[in-house]
Amino acid sequence: MSERSDTNRPLIEFPCPDYPIKVLGDAFDGYTASVMHVIDKHAQLSASPEPLKPSRNGRFVSLTVNIIATGEEQLKALHEELKALSFVKMVL
Repeated sequence: MSERSDTNRPLIEFPCPDYPIKVLGDAFDGYTASVMHVIDKHAQLSASPEPLKPSRNGRFVSLTVNIIATGEEQLKALHEELKALSFVKMVL
């Protein structure tokens, strides 16, 4: 008799209709447009992006968007392309 363990279940079930992506980077005027250009190539938004959040000193900003995640390959490609942008410091 074999029991199924919850530890074997995937952490995310696809499609995931409201998957959050947070992109932190250097602040500049075209930040949102540049990040959204990459996100739009890989995914459909499930909601409007949250307002840009500046750091305390205004040097960095973070943008959080919710996408419709369709699979691990999509998420990997999206994260890799975002991290390749010279102004991006972290993708969560």
